Amino acid sequence: MAVEMADRGRSSRRDFLRCALAAPAALALVTGGREALAAPQPAAAKGPFELPPLPYSFRALEPHIDARTMQIHHDRHHATYVSNLNGLAANTPELRGKSPEQLIRDLNSLPEAVRAGVRNNGGGHVNHTMFWQIMKPGGGGPPTGTIGQAINGTFNSFDAFKTAFNDAGTKRFGSGWVWLVHGKDGKLAITTTANQDNPLMEGAYPILGNDVWEHAYYLKYQNRRADYLAAWWNTVNWEVINRRLAQGRLQGQLQST
Repeated sequence: MAVEMADRGRSSRRDFLRCALAAPAALALVTGGREALAAPQPAAAKGPFELPPLPYSFRALEPHIDARTMQIHHDRHHATYVSNLNGLAANTPELRGKSPEQLIRDLNSLPEAVRAGVRNNGGGHVNHTMFWQIMKPGGGGPPTGTIGQAINGTFNSFDAFKTAFNDAGTKRFGSGWVWLVHGKDGKLAITTTANQDNPLMEGAYPILGNDVWEHAYYLKYQNRRADYLAAWWNTVNWEVINRRLAQGRLQGQLQST
């Protein structure tokens, strides 16, 4: 009987210690509304370019985009583009004092030695900064405001637009993006780009875009890119997309003057 009571005492102490050790980790699971789903990553290279925080929690877009994908996508992939761009800026004065959009819009003005790096990492930074902004929890539904009128006027209906957009994204070979752009001709068009290229590089303005690199969807959808593209429409933030349409039209007016 005494032995049994001693065993129970040791077991209770072990349970207490386990709970005490686990408590700080449990407390750290949510900080600032974002889940700590992985160990902290090494500090990014410091410089003029910064990784923007997500405007919502990692889990906010579930079930359409899972929390683990969001955490890796933002805290590792996007962070790497920013860190690499800062690394280039440290040794290239021509990159400082300009926005990432300005850098990728006028790549040919940059030293040849850094153009490819700016194209890949500056493009990745611009693309992903937009990507986080054009999504929101509880998003989706039919487009509202001016963008809805523009889509209906160009593609006849939102359903027809989604079908064409998803088809283009599915057929984009390898890694890249599918876009709705305001073109140099003042019209809306669906286009795709490879890798981290952005329509700004061709003089068009990206109104919205979806990332079809595998890291954007593979944990949840594996090779089913079409399923990811279809589900993504449940996350879109039409308010932000309306503002981007207005900006694209303004840019078009400036280019024509």
